[in-house]
Amino acid sequence: IWDSVPKPEAHKETPLSEFFHVEVVALSSYEEKEELFKEQVSNLRQRFFHSIAPGGLAGDRRGVVPASGFSFSAQEIWKVIKENKDLDLPAHKVMVATVRCEEIANEKYSSFTECESWCQLEEASRSDLVSGFGKKLNSLLHTSLTKYDSEATFFDEGVRSLKRKQLEEKLLQLAQPAHQAILGHLRSGTLEKFKEAFEKALNGGEKFSVAARNCTESYMALFDEGYQDAFVELANWDSSKVREKLRRDIDAHVASVQAAKLAELTSSYEV
Repeated sequence: IWDSVPKPEAHKETPLSEFFHVEVVALSSYEEKEELFKEQVSNLRQRFFHSIAPGGLAGDRRGVVPASGFSFSAQEIWKVIKENKDLDLPAHKVMVATVRCEEIANEKYSSFTECESWCQLEEASRSDLVSGFGKKLNSLLHTSLTKYDSEATFFDEGVRSLKRKQLEEKLLQLAQPAHQAILGHLRSGTLEKFKEAFEKALNGGEKFSVAARNCTESYMALFDEGYQDAFVELANWDSSKVREKLRRDIDAHVASVQAAKLAELTSSYEV
């Protein structure tokens, strides 16, 4: 059929594959293997939906501009034509990707800051511990980044990845104060619980050194457990300083109680 189609002189020997991608797909029998047929149809449908993604019907056409960037791309091409300049398509593709991916990233950042779930989580973190803080924040961050990935998927990979990383950094920078507040509540709450447990142990007749050691180990472990609840997978935040501060506060309290006990003993002997 292709051979019989009239063609310009320059393309008389040009193969069909230069202009069209022809592929024959065999599907299972609907009557005999209905589920397999539906699965194969679904997979084929995805190849149409994501036609320029790897594995898509035009997966080799990575230089094309996605539909969401076409308007801007066309405007810039026409601008170059009117200025009578040479059109560098690879550079143009990167430029379009840079503009659109940045727009998408800004949209996702704005949506995150206005998200009711985030606003409630941030507000709650200011006053007290929030159970499941890490899991909740992880979910919000993942949702925002996934939406970015979905909208930016067909743009230049290098630009897309760079803008995603920048978006992730901005989101983490926004969320870090809330995480620090949670750790602050965790530290102060753990310290108060330690003081109560330590006093109770001493009043119960437990030896000072034993009570100090057992309570310290127990409540440092409690802090670690609370930190895991607040852990944010995407972030590389270091909690060691907060933990060290808690340990210093515990040691200082133990030393203070010990000094008070010794003062009581000294006073009783003097009397």
